[in-house]
Formats: sequence, structure tokens, C-alpha cells
Amino acid sequence: MGYVLRLRFASFFAGAAAASAVGLYVLHHDYKAAHQSQSQQIDGFYRSLDKRISALEKLKEVEAVSKPAELTE
Repeated sequence: MGYVLRLRFASFFAGAAAASAVGLYVLHHDYKAAHQSQSQQIDGFYRSLDKRISALEKLKEVEAVSKPAELTE
């Protein structure tokens, strides 16, 4: 009886360890996918922001160039 009980405990703990390993792998993969998704969203936000800032800077340059021309007239 003692041998069978030890064998069952060993099998149970081996299965629990394997399930934990698989669970940690899946959790790690999910974490990496979520991190990559957030990184892509942030990169897209920064690109959009850079484009808007560049457009505002160009507009400011155009206004600066046109102001002296208006003042001389």
C-alpha cells in the first residue's frame, strides 16, 4: 500500500510540475505578445506626434518667412 501511495503522489507532483511549466510558458508568451502590442501602439503614437510637430514647425517657418514680407509692403 505504501509503494502505490508514493507512486501516486510522485505522479501527481510530476503532473503538477509539468502543468506549472506549461502554464508559465503560456503566461510568458502572452506577456511578450501584450508587450509587443503596446510597443507598437506607442510607436505609432510617437510617429503621429512627430508628424504633427513637424507640420507645426513648417507652418511656423512659413509664417516667419511671410511676416517680414508683409511688414515691408
